[in-house]
Amino acid sequence: MDWNLVLVTVVTLLVAGYLYVKKKFQYWEEKGVAYVKPEFPFGILKGMGRTKHSTQIFTEAYKQVKGKGPFAGIFFFTKPVMFPTDLDLLKNIFVKDFQYFHDRGFYVNERDDPLSGHLFALNGQRWKNLRNKLSPTFTSGKMKMMHSTIIAVAKEFQNYLEPIAQKNQELEIKDVLSRFTTDVIGNCAFGIECNSLKEPDTEFRRIGKRVFELTPFEFIKFFFALMFQDLGRTLRIRATKPEVSDFFMRLLKETTEYREQNKIKRNDFLDLLLQIKNTGKLEGDDTDLGKMTFEELSAQTFLFFIAGFETSSSTMTFALYELAQHQDIQDKVREEVHRVLEKHNGEYSYEACMEMKYLDQVINESLRKHPIVDNLFRMCGQDYAVPGTKHVIEKGTPVIIPVYGIHRDPEIYPDPEKFDPDRFTEENVKNRHPYAWLPFGEGPRICVGMRFGVMQTRVGLANLLQKYRVKTCSRTPIPLVLDPIATVMSPKGGMWLKLEAL
Repeated sequence: MDWNLVLVTVVTLLVAGYLYVKKKFQYWEEKGVAYVKPEFPFGILKGMGRTKHSTQIFTEAYKQVKGKGPFAGIFFFTKPVMFPTDLDLLKNIFVKDFQYFHDRGFYVNERDDPLSGHLFALNGQRWKNLRNKLSPTFTSGKMKMMHSTIIAVAKEFQNYLEPIAQKNQELEIKDVLSRFTTDVIGNCAFGIECNSLKEPDTEFRRIGKRVFELTPFEFIKFFFALMFQDLGRTLRIRATKPEVSDFFMRLLKETTEYREQNKIKRNDFLDLLLQIKNTGKLEGDDTDLGKMTFEELSAQTFLFFIAGFETSSSTMTFALYELAQHQDIQDKVREEVHRVLEKHNGEYSYEACMEMKYLDQVINESLRKHPIVDNLFRMCGQDYAVPGTKHVIEKGTPVIIPVYGIHRDPEIYPDPEKFDPDRFTEENVKNRHPYAWLPFGEGPRICVGMRFGVMQTRVGLANLLQKYRVKTCSRTPIPLVLDPIATVMSPKGGMWLKLEAL
Protein backbone atom coordinates (compact mmCIF):
# COMPACT_ATOMS: atom_id res chain seq x y z
CA MET A 1 0.00 0.00 0.00
CA ASP A 2 1.28 3.45 -0.93
CA TRP A 3 0.93 5.27 2.40
CA ASN A 4 1.98 8.56 0.83
CA LEU A 5 -1.00 8.32 -1.54
CA VAL A 6 -3.30 7.49 1.36
CA LEU A 7 -1.99 10.46 3.33
CA VAL A 8 -2.39 12.84 0.39
CA THR A 9 -5.95 11.58 -0.21
CA VAL A 10 -6.94 12.03 3.44
CA VAL A 11 -5.44 15.51 3.64
CA THR A 12 -7.11 16.48 0.34
CA LEU A 13 -10.52 15.31 1.61
CA LEU A 14 -10.08 17.16 4.90
CA VAL A 15 -9.07 20.37 3.16
CA ALA A 16 -11.95 20.04 0.67
CA GLY A 17 -14.37 19.44 3.54
CA TYR A 18 -13.03 22.44 5.43
CA LEU A 19 -13.31 24.70 2.39
CA TYR A 20 -16.85 23.44 1.71
CA VAL A 21 -17.98 24.21 5.25
CA LYS A 22 -16.18 27.59 5.23
CA LYS A 23 -17.97 28.50 1.99
CA LYS A 24 -21.32 27.44 3.46
CA PHE A 25 -20.67 29.58 6.53
CA GLN A 26 -20.26 32.65 4.30
CA TYR A 27 -23.87 32.41 3.08
CA TRP A 28 -25.38 35.24 5.17
CA GLU A 29 -22.27 37.43 4.95
CA GLU A 30 -22.39 37.30 1.15
CA LYS A 31 -26.03 38.41 1.29
CA GLY A 32 -25.21 41.34 3.55
CA VAL A 33 -27.33 39.99 6.40
CA ALA A 34 -26.33 40.28 10.06
CA TYR A 35 -25.65 36.82 11.45
CA VAL A 36 -24.46 34.87 14.47
CA LYS A 37 -20.94 33.60 13.90
CA PRO A 38 -21.11 29.81 13.48
CA GLU A 39 -18.77 27.29 15.10
CA PHE A 40 -17.41 24.37 13.12
CA PRO A 41 -19.19 22.00 12.54
CA PHE A 42 -22.33 22.75 14.60
CA GLY A 43 -23.24 26.23 13.44
CA ILE A 44 -24.86 27.81 16.52
CA LEU A 45 -25.95 24.45 17.98
CA LYS A 46 -22.81 23.65 19.96
CA GLY A 47 -23.77 22.18 23.32
CA MET A 48 -27.49 21.79 22.54
CA GLY A 49 -28.89 18.75 24.28
CA ARG A 50 -25.74 18.33 26.35
CA THR A 51 -24.90 21.50 28.27
CA LYS A 52 -27.54 23.92 26.90
CA HIS A 53 -31.25 23.82 26.23
CA SER A 54 -32.28 25.18 22.82
CA THR A 55 -33.95 28.08 24.66
CA GLN A 56 -30.58 29.36 25.85
CA ILE A 57 -28.93 29.05 22.44
CA PHE A 58 -31.63 30.93 20.54
CA THR A 59 -32.02 33.59 23.24
CA GLU A 60 -28.29 34.30 23.15
CA ALA A 61 -28.58 34.62 19.37
CA TYR A 62 -31.57 36.96 19.74
CA LYS A 63 -29.62 39.29 22.04
CA GLN A 64 -26.69 39.38 19.60
CA VAL A 65 -28.67 40.35 16.51
CA LYS A 66 -31.69 42.29 17.83
CA GLY A 67 -31.81 45.71 16.18
CA LYS A 68 -29.48 44.78 13.30
CA GLY A 69 -32.35 44.46 10.84
CA PRO A 70 -35.80 42.85 10.73
CA PHE A 71 -34.15 39.43 10.62
CA ALA A 72 -30.73 37.87 10.97
CA GLY A 73 -29.04 34.67 9.88
CA ILE A 74 -28.01 31.63 11.91
CA PHE A 75 -26.75 28.18 10.99
CA PHE A 76 -27.87 24.67 11.92
CA PHE A 77 -24.63 22.89 11.13
CA THR A 78 -24.05 24.27 7.59
CA LYS A 79 -27.75 24.94 6.93
CA PRO A 80 -28.61 28.67 6.76
CA VAL A 81 -31.67 29.57 8.84
CA MET A 82 -33.73 32.78 8.82
CA PHE A 83 -34.02 34.30 12.31
CA PRO A 84 -36.71 37.06 12.41
CA THR A 85 -36.60 39.49 15.32
CA ASP A 86 -38.94 42.28 14.16
CA LEU A 87 -42.55 41.93 15.33
CA ASP A 88 -44.01 43.45 12.16
CA LEU A 89 -42.07 40.90 10.10
CA LEU A 90 -43.50 38.17 12.33
CA LYS A 91 -47.00 39.42 11.49
CA ASN A 92 -46.15 39.00 7.80
CA ILE A 93 -44.75 35.50 8.33
CA PHE A 94 -47.68 34.31 10.46
CA VAL A 95 -50.56 36.02 8.62
CA LYS A 96 -50.07 38.52 5.80
CA ASP A 97 -47.59 36.40 3.80
CA PHE A 98 -48.69 33.06 5.23
CA GLN A 99 -48.69 31.49 1.74
CA TYR A 100 -44.87 31.63 1.83
CA PHE A 101 -44.58 30.11 5.30
CA HIS A 102 -47.48 27.69 5.73
CA ASP A 103 -45.30 24.67 6.55
CA ARG A 104 -43.36 23.93 9.73
CA GLY A 105 -40.86 21.67 7.99
CA PHE A 106 -41.12 18.85 10.53
CA TYR A 107 -40.20 15.27 9.74
CA VAL A 108 -43.10 13.05 8.65
CA ASN A 109 -42.80 9.37 7.68
CA GLU A 110 -46.30 7.90 7.55
CA ARG A 111 -45.17 4.70 5.80
CA ASP A 112 -43.11 3.52 8.77
CA ASP A 113 -44.61 5.74 11.45
CA PRO A 114 -48.34 6.48 11.01
CA LEU A 115 -48.48 8.56 14.19
CA SER A 116 -46.10 11.13 12.66
CA GLY A 117 -48.83 12.24 10.21
CA HIS A 118 -50.54 14.61 12.64
CA LEU A 119 -51.73 18.17 12.22
CA PHE A 120 -48.71 19.77 13.88
CA ALA A 121 -46.26 18.24 11.38
CA LEU A 122 -48.16 17.90 8.09
CA ASN A 123 -47.53 20.31 5.23
CA GLY A 124 -49.34 21.92 2.33
CA GLN A 125 -52.80 20.91 1.23
CA ARG A 126 -52.88 17.87 3.54
CA TRP A 127 -52.41 20.15 6.54
CA LYS A 128 -55.13 22.51 5.28
CA ASN A 129 -57.62 19.68 4.70
CA LEU A 130 -56.97 18.18 8.12
CA ARG A 131 -57.17 21.55 9.86
CA ASN A 132 -60.61 22.09 8.31
CA LYS A 133 -61.73 18.71 9.70
CA LEU A 134 -60.36 19.26 13.21
CA SER A 135 -61.25 22.91 13.85
CA PRO A 136 -64.97 22.14 14.49
CA THR A 137 -63.96 19.70 17.25
CA PHE A 138 -62.44 22.50 19.32
CA THR A 139 -65.29 25.03 19.38
CA SER A 140 -66.51 26.45 22.70
CA GLY A 141 -69.54 24.15 22.45
CA LYS A 142 -67.33 21.07 22.20
CA MET A 143 -65.17 22.35 25.07
CA LYS A 144 -68.26 22.61 27.27
CA MET A 145 -69.00 18.95 26.51
CA MET A 146 -65.61 17.92 27.92
CA HIS A 147 -65.59 20.37 30.83
CA SER A 148 -67.50 18.11 33.24
CA THR A 149 -64.96 15.33 32.63
CA ILE A 150 -62.09 17.67 33.55
CA ILE A 151 -63.92 18.74 36.73
CA ALA A 152 -64.40 15.12 37.79
CA VAL A 153 -60.67 14.42 37.44
CA ALA A 154 -59.87 17.71 39.23
CA LYS A 155 -61.89 16.56 42.27
CA GLU A 156 -59.78 13.39 42.41
CA PHE A 157 -56.73 15.64 42.11
CA GLN A 158 -57.84 17.70 45.12
CA ASN A 159 -58.41 14.55 47.18
CA TYR A 160 -55.03 13.10 46.17
CA LEU A 161 -53.25 16.23 47.42
CA GLU A 162 -55.01 16.33 50.81
CA PRO A 163 -52.84 13.86 52.80
CA ILE A 164 -49.67 15.36 51.27
CA ALA A 165 -50.69 18.86 52.34
CA GLN A 166 -51.77 17.70 55.82
CA LYS A 167 -48.25 16.33 56.37
CA ASN A 168 -46.71 19.53 54.95
CA GLN A 169 -44.68 17.35 52.60
CA GLU A 170 -42.38 18.41 49.79
CA LEU A 171 -43.39 16.98 46.44
CA GLU A 172 -42.16 16.97 42.87
CA ILE A 173 -45.11 18.90 41.51
CA LYS A 174 -44.41 18.44 37.80
CA ASP A 175 -44.84 14.67 38.03
CA VAL A 176 -48.10 15.05 39.98
CA LEU A 177 -49.46 17.58 37.50
CA SER A 178 -48.46 15.35 34.57
CA ARG A 179 -50.45 12.53 36.15
CA PHE A 180 -53.44 14.87 36.54
CA THR A 181 -53.32 15.94 32.87
CA THR A 182 -52.71 12.34 31.77
CA ASP A 183 -55.93 11.34 33.51
CA VAL A 184 -57.76 14.30 31.93
CA ILE A 185 -56.53 13.51 28.42
CA GLY A 186 -57.09 9.79 28.87
CA ASN A 187 -60.71 10.52 29.67
CA CYS A 188 -61.29 13.27 27.10
CA ALA A 189 -59.37 11.69 24.23
CA PHE A 190 -59.93 7.96 24.76
CA GLY A 191 -62.71 7.67 27.31
CA ILE A 192 -60.34 5.64 29.47
CA GLU A 193 -59.86 5.84 33.24
CA CYS A 194 -56.06 6.02 33.41
CA ASN A 195 -55.89 6.30 37.24
CA SER A 196 -52.33 7.58 37.06
CA LEU A 197 -52.93 9.84 40.09
CA LYS A 198 -53.57 6.77 42.24
CA GLU A 199 -51.20 4.46 40.36
CA PRO A 200 -48.25 6.43 38.96
CA ASP A 201 -46.73 3.40 37.22
CA THR A 202 -49.66 2.59 34.95
CA GLU A 203 -48.78 1.75 31.35
CA PHE A 204 -50.54 4.89 30.11
CA ARG A 205 -48.39 7.13 32.29
CA ARG A 206 -45.20 5.19 31.54
CA ILE A 207 -45.75 5.46 27.79
CA GLY A 208 -46.66 9.15 28.08
CA LYS A 209 -43.36 9.85 29.84
CA ARG A 210 -41.47 7.84 27.25
CA VAL A 211 -42.72 10.14 24.47
CA PHE A 212 -40.70 13.04 25.88
CA GLU A 213 -37.66 11.15 27.14
CA LEU A 214 -34.75 11.27 24.71
CA THR A 215 -31.44 9.49 25.03
CA PRO A 216 -28.49 11.34 23.40
CA PHE A 217 -28.66 8.83 20.50
CA GLU A 218 -32.40 9.42 20.02
CA PHE A 219 -31.82 13.17 20.10
CA ILE A 220 -29.16 12.93 17.36
CA LYS A 221 -31.30 10.57 15.27
CA PHE A 222 -34.32 12.86 15.50
CA PHE A 223 -32.31 15.94 14.58
CA PHE A 224 -30.66 14.08 11.66
CA ALA A 225 -34.09 13.11 10.29
CA LEU A 226 -35.29 16.71 10.69
CA MET A 227 -32.32 18.12 8.77
CA PHE A 228 -32.14 15.41 6.07
CA GLN A 229 -35.76 14.36 5.68
CA ASP A 230 -35.62 12.48 2.36
CA LEU A 231 -32.63 10.47 3.57
CA GLY A 232 -34.41 9.85 6.88
CA ARG A 233 -37.41 8.36 5.04
CA THR A 234 -35.07 6.28 2.86
CA LEU A 235 -33.43 4.94 6.01
CA ARG A 236 -36.93 4.38 7.46
CA ILE A 237 -36.25 6.48 10.55
CA ARG A 238 -39.30 6.83 12.79
CA ALA A 239 -40.14 9.97 14.76
CA THR A 240 -42.21 7.95 17.24
CA LYS A 241 -40.57 5.32 19.42
CA PRO A 242 -41.75 1.78 18.46
CA GLU A 243 -43.09 0.94 21.94
CA VAL A 244 -45.05 4.21 21.99
CA SER A 245 -46.48 3.66 18.51
CA ASP A 246 -47.38 0.02 19.22
CA PHE A 247 -49.19 0.97 22.44
CA PHE A 248 -51.28 3.77 20.92
CA MET A 249 -52.15 1.92 17.70
CA ARG A 250 -53.28 -1.12 19.69
CA LEU A 251 -55.22 1.00 22.19
CA LEU A 252 -57.02 2.96 19.47
CA LYS A 253 -57.81 -0.14 17.42
CA GLU A 254 -59.38 -1.88 20.41
CA THR A 255 -61.24 1.25 21.60
CA THR A 256 -62.66 2.25 18.20
CA GLU A 257 -63.73 -1.31 17.37
CA TYR A 258 -65.45 -1.70 20.73
CA ARG A 259 -67.30 1.62 20.37
CA GLU A 260 -68.39 0.97 16.80
CA GLN A 261 -69.52 -2.61 17.47
CA ASN A 262 -71.46 -1.63 20.59
CA LYS A 263 -72.69 1.74 19.27
CA ILE A 264 -71.19 3.55 22.30
CA LYS A 265 -71.17 7.35 22.29
CA ARG A 266 -69.24 9.59 24.64
CA ASN A 267 -68.69 13.33 24.80
CA ASP A 268 -64.98 13.09 24.09
CA PHE A 269 -62.47 13.88 21.35
CA LEU A 270 -62.35 10.32 20.01
CA ASP A 271 -66.12 10.27 19.56
CA LEU A 272 -65.91 13.44 17.46
CA LEU A 273 -63.15 11.97 15.31
CA LEU A 274 -65.11 8.74 14.84
CA GLN A 275 -68.05 10.78 13.54
CA ILE A 276 -65.74 12.39 10.96
CA LYS A 277 -64.08 9.06 10.13
CA ASN A 278 -67.38 7.30 9.44
CA THR A 279 -69.61 10.05 8.02
CA GLY A 280 -67.39 13.02 7.18
CA LYS A 281 -69.62 15.16 9.41
CA LEU A 282 -70.22 16.07 13.04
CA GLU A 283 -73.64 15.42 14.55
CA GLY A 284 -75.88 18.47 14.34
CA ASP A 285 -73.78 20.02 11.57
CA ASP A 286 -74.37 19.44 7.86
CA THR A 287 -70.91 20.69 6.86
CA ASP A 288 -69.15 18.02 4.78
CA LEU A 289 -65.65 17.75 6.29
CA GLY A 290 -64.60 14.65 4.35
CA LYS A 291 -64.01 11.25 5.91
CA MET A 292 -60.87 10.33 7.82
CA THR A 293 -58.80 7.14 7.70
CA PHE A 294 -58.06 5.14 10.84
CA GLU A 295 -54.38 6.14 10.53
CA GLU A 296 -55.31 9.83 10.38
CA LEU A 297 -57.61 9.42 13.38
CA SER A 298 -54.82 7.69 15.31
CA ALA A 299 -52.26 10.39 14.56
CA GLN A 300 -54.60 13.22 15.64
CA THR A 301 -55.59 11.44 18.85
CA PHE A 302 -51.93 10.81 19.60
CA LEU A 303 -51.17 14.52 19.06
CA PHE A 304 -54.08 15.50 21.32
CA PHE A 305 -52.61 13.28 24.03
CA ILE A 306 -48.95 14.31 23.87
CA ALA A 307 -49.67 18.02 23.36
CA GLY A 308 -52.45 18.09 25.92
CA PHE A 309 -50.80 16.45 28.90
CA GLU A 310 -47.23 17.77 28.66
CA THR A 311 -47.80 21.42 27.73
CA SER A 312 -50.60 21.97 30.27
CA SER A 313 -48.77 20.24 33.12
CA SER A 314 -45.62 22.28 32.37
CA THR A 315 -47.64 25.51 32.28
CA MET A 316 -49.17 24.72 35.68
CA THR A 317 -45.74 23.76 37.03
CA PHE A 318 -44.20 27.11 36.12
CA ALA A 319 -47.28 29.02 37.33
CA LEU A 320 -47.07 27.34 40.76
CA TYR A 321 -43.31 27.94 40.84
CA GLU A 322 -43.95 31.67 40.42
CA LEU A 323 -46.91 31.75 42.82
CA ALA A 324 -44.87 29.99 45.50
CA GLN A 325 -42.39 32.87 45.31
CA HIS A 326 -45.08 35.57 45.18
CA GLN A 327 -47.53 34.88 47.99
CA ASP A 328 -49.36 38.20 47.48
CA ILE A 329 -50.23 37.22 43.90
CA GLN A 330 -51.21 33.72 45.05
CA ASP A 331 -53.57 35.21 47.64
CA LYS A 332 -55.15 37.42 44.99
CA VAL A 333 -55.79 34.42 42.71
CA ARG A 334 -57.23 32.41 45.57
CA GLU A 335 -59.56 35.27 46.56
CA GLU A 336 -60.85 35.40 42.98
CA VAL A 337 -61.44 31.63 42.91
CA HIS A 338 -63.45 31.78 46.17
CA ARG A 339 -65.42 34.83 45.01
CA VAL A 340 -66.38 33.29 41.66
CA LEU A 341 -67.26 29.92 43.19
CA GLU A 342 -69.49 31.59 45.77
CA LYS A 343 -71.32 33.35 42.95
CA HIS A 344 -71.83 29.99 41.17
CA ASN A 345 -72.96 27.98 44.24
CA GLY A 346 -69.56 26.37 44.69
CA GLU A 347 -69.67 24.75 41.24
CA TYR A 348 -66.77 24.78 38.80
CA SER A 349 -69.09 25.35 35.88
CA TYR A 350 -67.72 26.29 32.48
CA GLU A 351 -69.08 29.81 32.96
CA ALA A 352 -67.50 30.10 36.43
CA CYS A 353 -64.07 29.12 35.14
CA MET A 354 -64.36 31.62 32.30
CA GLU A 355 -64.94 34.40 34.86
CA MET A 356 -61.57 33.86 36.57
CA LYS A 357 -59.86 36.73 34.74
CA TYR A 358 -56.97 37.26 37.14
CA LEU A 359 -56.18 33.55 37.03
CA ASP A 360 -55.98 33.90 33.24
CA GLN A 361 -53.54 36.80 33.69
CA VAL A 362 -51.37 34.57 35.89
CA ILE A 363 -51.44 31.81 33.27
CA ASN A 364 -50.58 34.29 30.50
CA GLU A 365 -47.70 35.79 32.47
CA SER A 366 -46.41 32.27 33.25
CA LEU A 367 -46.46 31.52 29.52
CA ARG A 368 -44.73 34.84 28.87
CA LYS A 369 -41.89 34.05 31.26
CA HIS A 370 -41.82 30.30 30.60
CA PRO A 371 -43.21 29.61 27.09
CA ILE A 372 -43.48 25.84 26.84
CA VAL A 373 -42.94 25.97 23.08
CA ASP A 374 -39.92 28.23 23.31
CA ASN A 375 -39.24 28.53 19.57
CA LEU A 376 -41.55 28.27 16.57
CA PHE A 377 -40.57 26.67 13.26
CA ARG A 378 -41.59 27.58 9.74
CA MET A 379 -40.26 26.72 6.29
CA CYS A 380 -39.98 29.24 3.45
CA GLY A 381 -41.96 27.53 0.68
CA GLN A 382 -40.99 29.91 -2.15
CA ASP A 383 -38.56 32.78 -2.69
CA TYR A 384 -39.65 35.61 -0.39
CA ALA A 385 -38.73 39.29 -0.75
CA VAL A 386 -38.49 40.62 2.81
CA PRO A 387 -40.61 43.82 2.98
CA GLY A 388 -38.61 47.02 3.34
CA THR A 389 -35.29 45.35 2.46
CA LYS A 390 -33.35 44.25 -0.61
CA HIS A 391 -33.11 40.70 0.71
CA VAL A 392 -34.74 37.59 -0.71
CA ILE A 393 -35.13 34.46 1.43
CA GLU A 394 -34.61 31.42 -0.76
CA LYS A 395 -37.14 28.63 -1.08
CA GLY A 396 -36.39 25.80 1.38
CA THR A 397 -34.83 28.06 4.04
CA PRO A 398 -35.91 27.10 7.58
CA VAL A 399 -37.25 29.88 9.82
CA ILE A 400 -36.86 29.95 13.61
CA ILE A 401 -38.97 32.40 15.65
CA PRO A 402 -37.27 33.00 19.04
CA VAL A 403 -40.36 33.12 21.27
CA TYR A 404 -38.42 32.98 24.54
CA GLY A 405 -36.12 35.80 23.46
CA ILE A 406 -39.07 38.00 22.48
CA HIS A 407 -40.88 37.25 25.74
CA ARG A 408 -37.78 38.27 27.75
CA ASP A 409 -36.97 41.40 25.70
CA PRO A 410 -36.81 44.41 28.09
CA GLU A 411 -37.83 46.78 25.27
CA ILE A 412 -41.14 44.87 25.00
CA TYR A 413 -41.57 43.78 28.63
CA PRO A 414 -39.76 46.14 31.07
CA ASP A 415 -38.01 44.25 33.88
CA PRO A 416 -38.68 40.93 32.07
CA GLU A 417 -37.49 38.72 34.95
CA LYS A 418 -40.23 40.10 37.19
CA PHE A 419 -43.41 38.01 37.41
CA ASP A 420 -46.21 40.51 36.92
CA PRO A 421 -49.70 39.31 35.87
CA ASP A 422 -50.77 42.95 35.42
CA ARG A 423 -48.90 42.90 32.10
CA PHE A 424 -52.01 41.09 30.84
CA THR A 425 -54.74 43.46 31.89
CA GLU A 426 -57.00 44.35 28.98
CA GLU A 427 -55.48 47.82 28.70
CA ASN A 428 -51.85 46.64 28.77
CA VAL A 429 -52.51 43.97 26.16
CA LYS A 430 -54.09 46.55 23.85
CA ASN A 431 -51.08 48.84 24.22
CA ARG A 432 -48.59 46.11 23.28
CA HIS A 433 -47.72 44.78 19.83
CA PRO A 434 -50.11 41.88 19.10
CA TYR A 435 -47.20 39.62 18.10
CA ALA A 436 -45.21 40.15 21.30
CA TRP A 437 -46.83 37.11 23.03
CA LEU A 438 -46.62 33.84 21.10
CA PRO A 439 -46.96 30.77 23.39
CA PHE A 440 -49.47 29.15 21.00
CA GLY A 441 -48.12 30.54 17.73
CA GLU A 442 -50.25 32.82 15.58
CA GLY A 443 -52.13 32.95 12.30
CA PRO A 444 -53.73 29.96 10.53
CA ARG A 445 -51.31 27.55 12.25
CA ILE A 446 -52.06 28.74 15.77
CA CYS A 447 -52.48 25.79 18.16
CA VAL A 448 -55.86 24.24 17.38
CA GLY A 449 -56.18 22.85 20.92
CA MET A 450 -55.37 26.14 22.68
CA ARG A 451 -58.83 26.45 24.25
CA PHE A 452 -58.70 22.96 25.67
CA GLY A 453 -55.18 23.43 27.05
CA VAL A 454 -56.07 26.69 28.79
CA MET A 455 -59.30 25.16 30.11
CA GLN A 456 -57.62 22.23 31.86
CA THR A 457 -54.82 24.50 33.12
CA ARG A 458 -57.39 26.91 34.57
CA VAL A 459 -59.34 24.10 36.25
CA GLY A 460 -56.24 22.40 37.65
CA LEU A 461 -54.80 25.57 39.17
CA ALA A 462 -58.14 26.76 40.58
CA ASN A 463 -58.81 23.43 42.28
CA LEU A 464 -55.36 23.30 43.82
CA LEU A 465 -55.28 26.92 45.00
CA GLN A 466 -58.81 26.75 46.42
CA LYS A 467 -57.71 24.38 49.20
CA TYR A 468 -53.91 24.55 49.36
CA ARG A 469 -51.14 27.11 49.70
CA VAL A 470 -48.04 26.51 47.57
CA LYS A 471 -44.67 27.33 49.10
CA THR A 472 -41.03 27.04 48.16
CA CYS A 473 -38.86 24.52 50.00
CA SER A 474 -35.18 23.67 50.33
CA ARG A 475 -35.27 21.75 47.03
CA THR A 476 -37.06 24.40 44.96
CA PRO A 477 -34.78 25.26 42.01
CA ILE A 478 -34.01 28.95 42.58
CA PRO A 479 -32.60 30.11 40.23
CA LEU A 480 -34.25 27.92 37.61
CA VAL A 481 -32.00 25.60 35.57
CA LEU A 482 -33.45 24.01 32.43
CA ASP A 483 -32.90 20.37 31.55
CA PRO A 484 -30.79 20.54 28.33
CA ILE A 485 -32.10 17.24 26.91
CA ALA A 486 -35.81 18.01 27.47
CA THR A 487 -37.87 18.42 24.30
CA VAL A 488 -40.01 21.09 26.00
CA MET A 489 -38.88 23.51 28.69
CA SER A 490 -38.50 21.57 31.95
CA PRO A 491 -36.63 22.26 35.21
CA LYS A 492 -33.55 20.11 35.68
CA GLY A 493 -34.12 17.71 38.57
CA GLY A 494 -37.86 18.40 38.68
CA MET A 495 -39.88 21.09 40.41
CA TRP A 496 -40.00 20.64 44.17
CA LEU A 497 -42.56 22.62 46.16
CA LYS A 498 -44.46 22.31 49.42
CA LEU A 499 -48.24 22.25 49.94
CA GLU A 500 -50.03 23.54 53.02
CA ALA A 501 -53.69 22.79 53.66
CA LEU A 502 -55.86 25.86 54.23
